[in-house]
Amino acid sequence: METLKTMTCRKSVRSYKNTLSDADLQKILLSAQAAPIGMGKYDTMHMTVIRNAELLQELDRNGADFFGDPSTKPLYGAPCLVVISTPIENPAMGNVQYSNAAMMAEHMCLMATDLGIGSCNIWGAIAALNAKPELVAKLGLPEGHVPCCAVTLGDTDDTFPEREIPADRIAVSYID
Repeated sequence: METLKTMTCRKSVRSYKNTLSDADLQKILLSAQAAPIGMGKYDTMHMTVIRNAELLQELDRNGADFFGDPSTKPLYGAPCLVVISTPIENPAMGNVQYSNAAMMAEHMCLMATDLGIGSCNIWGAIAALNAKPELVAKLGLPEGHVPCCAVTLGDTDDTFPEREIPADRIAVSYID
C-alpha cells in the first residue's frame, strides 16, 4: 500500500481544465462510500454531483458576493463539484455530521490524488450557499439535508510531487 505517499502528494488544486471522465468520477465517488460514518448511519449522508456549468457559475458568483470580492472564484473553475449533505438534527451533536462529511471529502481528495485528478475541499462557498435557501433548493437535496462541505474535481496541469511533512507542525501532547 502507498497510503502515506498519496497523503504526502495530496494538495488543494485551484487550477482546472474543463474535463473529468465519468470513470474517474465514479472511482472518486466510490471512495467516499468507503469513508467511516458515525454509528454506521450511511443512509443519512448524501452526495450531489454538480456538472451543470450554469449552476457552477451561480455558486461561484454567490460565493464571490458572500465574500465581498467580485473577482474571487471560490470553485476555481472546476468542472465538477460534489456537495456532501446530511440532516443536522441536534446542533449540539453536529460535529458528528460535519466530521462524517469531512471524512467523505478527504477520501475523495485522496482518491483524486491517486488518479492524478485535481481536488480541493470547499468550505467557504458552502457557507455562502447555506446563506441562500433559494440556491440550496436548486440542489434538490433530500428533505432536511444541509450542505456541510464540498469537493471540487477536475483534470489539471498541476503535478503531485511528494512533499516533506514536518513531524512537529501540529503540536502533540502525550498522556502516559
